[in-house]
Amino acid sequence: MARRIVRVQLESPLPQLDRLFDYAIPEEHADLVRPGVRVRVPLRSAGRVVDAYAVEVAEETDDARTLSEIDAVVSAAEVLPERLFALARRVADRAAGSASDVLRLVIPKRQVRVEKAWLAAGGPDSTDADTDAVAVAEDAVADATAIVGAYAGLPAVIETGGRAAVEAVPRIGPDGEPEWSRLMAAAAAIALARGGSTILVVPDRRDLDRVITSLAALVPEEAIVRLDAGQSGPDRYRAFLRTLQDAPCIVVGNRSAVYAPVKAGLVALWDDGDGLLAEPLAPYAHARDVALQRQEREGSALLFLGHTRTTDVERLVETGWAQAVTAERRVLPKVVLDSVIDLDRRGQRLPSRAFLTAREAAAEGPVLVQVARPGFAPSLVCASCRTPARCTTCGGPLGAAHRGAVPVCGWCGRSALSWACGSCGADTVRLASSGSERTAEELGRAFPGVRVIVADGTHPVERVDARPALVVATRGAEPIAEGGYRAVVLLDGARMLQTPELRIGESCLRWWSNAAALAAPGAPVHLVGVDGPVARALATWSQAGYARAELRERAPLRMPPTVRVAQVDGTGDGVRRAMEAVEELGLPADAVLGPLPLDGEDAGRYRALVRFPYAEGLRIAAALRAAVVAEAMGRRRGRGRSSRTTLSVKLDIVEPDL
Repeated sequence: MARRIVRVQLESPLPQLDRLFDYAIPEEHADLVRPGVRVRVPLRSAGRVVDAYAVEVAEETDDARTLSEIDAVVSAAEVLPERLFALARRVADRAAGSASDVLRLVIPKRQVRVEKAWLAAGGPDSTDADTDAVAVAEDAVADATAIVGAYAGLPAVIETGGRAAVEAVPRIGPDGEPEWSRLMAAAAAIALARGGSTILVVPDRRDLDRVITSLAALVPEEAIVRLDAGQSGPDRYRAFLRTLQDAPCIVVGNRSAVYAPVKAGLVALWDDGDGLLAEPLAPYAHARDVALQRQEREGSALLFLGHTRTTDVERLVETGWAQAVTAERRVLPKVVLDSVIDLDRRGQRLPSRAFLTAREAAAEGPVLVQVARPGFAPSLVCASCRTPARCTTCGGPLGAAHRGAVPVCGWCGRSALSWACGSCGADTVRLASSGSERTAEELGRAFPGVRVIVADGTHPVERVDARPALVVATRGAEPIAEGGYRAVVLLDGARMLQTPELRIGESCLRWWSNAAALAAPGAPVHLVGVDGPVARALATWSQAGYARAELRERAPLRMPPTVRVAQVDGTGDGVRRAMEAVEELGLPADAVLGPLPLDGEDAGRYRALVRFPYAEGLRIAAALRAAVVAEAMGRRRGRGRSSRTTLSVKLDIVEPDL
């Protein structure tokens, strides 16, 4: 006789358990077990009960097979629809990771009261969602179409489910919101008016607030679903349950919002080069890559918006996978390059031309001054030999909170009360760089009578009014000024470019472009002390051209994103076995770099890199995943070994490091 069984996905980080397990359904749970519900199941090998999700309910005739029965049905709420599990499985397979790790990022911790209220209202079929949202969006379609229609070809991309890299106009709209947030809101309103849901992904909370403000002018509040890591547990779970309903909505959130289980007609990402969109937890999938996987499977429209273009998106444009979209009438900032020779004397940070511009503009309204780092003096050097001052405990950089303060380590936080230079033995330090607070102090003396506002991580500022002011902000923390800034001065550019990172040019161009976009129409933007390709790209507003040039330079070296790169960490034997499995796939001889020993906290471990074409991605990921499972099974048999021996795999890394 046939019997009903359920296939479940265990909530376990163990790689060897990353598959579906069959369990028998006891008679008392026969009416409760449905795909998507939470269940608890026994693990015979471990002798305990674990949480799981029911993925599939089926019948089998092989009643001779011994199956354990599920222990309990936790809830009747179907929190794992088929489309979400399929996306999680696809993302995990591409990243050589586990589906349970993906689901952990998406499905919030259960809130019993919230869930009971949702089920009482009808669950996925509840009617408490605003049924007039589509009608209201239809009324706003004319305004939304006017905003979207200013970009050639963009309406067709949204309508046909295409993919586009959109260069947002760098300006503040008439409503005081940035143009890019108005554009995202307009595209979402058009999709909602057609009866489809939208997912809008932004890097941080400030961007999220700006998008919601722009949406409020076009769609009803009930149609907006906020998914934010800063939400309380009940609020986040309530928002997640709303995305399970068929009623269309607009999901706005940070990187994990890209997994929202709505039936999306549009997915849009703002500023995909921001590091906040890269997931720091396994399987380390970037929101951009998840959006691409989702669009390919579901056929929704996909937009990458930004003032600049990353090399990752430029590769999609060059291969024809996405089309470039720009405004029919480009409105570009007025960028002025102040080279190093414009600095009249040693130690001067503000050349005379930029100083005069800032003084004239500060008489009319706010002026933005962007600096590299927060604090007073983020770094110190030996007063005698100029060697960077380092902590004697951990080797971290020493900094000063204010003038005359005791140096403090930026890593471990210890005070350096009796510091001595390791090179010359001197015991005095001097300031090597100026942070936001020291810059504000210096400008306050140079601009008497003008108020000075510091905006950084310690002093968050969302907006400033139109009164005269000097706003000293770190990169990414710039507030929006009413009517736009009357001038923008970009300091510390040369120091930013000296950061030893592969994509530092891209990052600097993005930071400077986003700051320049906050200027009022016709206001000057001064880039101080920088020349070369990045400066020229900013001055001519040709960020896409810079990305193309970067791709051409990286291709012969086989550097990302022209190829995919996997990083494998573990014991020497474990990494070597993984590399042997990869080499059996027939990759070129130079595809594998390493393994090499690591130092510091990772001493005793080894690292190897694998470079491979995108077409080989699934084969390489499967081979590496098999190596991870084999290593985990071996560790389980040798119970005395440390968990540090576990093999770790990370694909599509931004900064290869050996």
